[in-house]
Amino acid sequence: MADAKTPEKMLSAKPPVYHPNSHSPNATLQLPSPIITRRTRTASTSARAMENPMVAGVVKSFSRTKGHGFITPHDGGEDVFCHVSDIEGEYVPMPGDEVKYRLCAIPPKFEKHQAVHVQISNLTPEVHHKWEEPVFCGSPAK
Repeated sequence: MADAKTPEKMLSAKPPVYHPNSHSPNATLQLPSPIITRRTRTASTSARAMENPMVAGVVKSFSRTKGHGFITPHDGGEDVFCHVSDIEGEYVPMPGDEVKYRLCAIPPKFEKHQAVHVQISNLTPEVHHKWEEPVFCGSPAK
């Protein structure tokens, strides 16, 4: 049974490869590996994130069904990953929403950052959905 999929083998799987010819708007954005959620973040990492100042940016993309999105910082630089567990407030973010957030270093090397304690500061004019609303196929709150 050398081919059995044990939890250890499933966790050690390589992240998906993104192809430049993909038609996805996020084809060039890479998900951090491993994905750190509010639940799996250590207390010391959370404490370090709380010491960082609030930063402003604009939601580039967010998928409610996938559970993550990306934020473009106002001060420039690379887009920042955002996990659904780090969104605060009652509305699902949409592209174009202005947000405030703190940066949290991603282990193990702490070279990249993700957005935590994300708060929508200015909603776009489109209709926003609340978290408790059901998700329908084709819904803007994907």
